[in-house]
Amino acid sequence: MATCLSLALLPLHLSGATTAPVSSIPAPTPAESAEAKTLTLRLNEISSMDKSKLKSADKKSMRKEVRSINHKLREVSGGVYLTTGAIILIVVILVILL
Repeated sequence: MATCLSLALLPLHLSGATTAPVSSIPAPTPAESAEAKTLTLRLNEISSMDKSKLKSADKKSMRKEVRSINHKLREVSGGVYLTTGAIILIVVILVILL
C-alpha cells in the first residue's frame, strides 16, 4: 500500500507536445472587470456604513443586496471554487481508490 501511495504522489513528467495554451480560461473583458469593480465598491460602501441606526427592515434589505452582489461577483469571475470539505472528500476517495 505504501508503494502505491508513493507512486501516486510522485510527480511524473509526461512527454507530449501540446499546441493549446496552458490556460484555457479566457481573459476577462474590460466590461466585466469594470462591473466587478463597481460591485466591489458598493460592497465596501455597505461595509463602511453605520448600521446601528438602521431599522431592521433596512438591515434586511442590505443583507439581501450584499448576497445578490456576491452572487453577481461569482458569476463575473467564472471560476470553479472548491470548499475544504470537497477537497478532503476528493483526497479520501483518491486514497481509497489507490
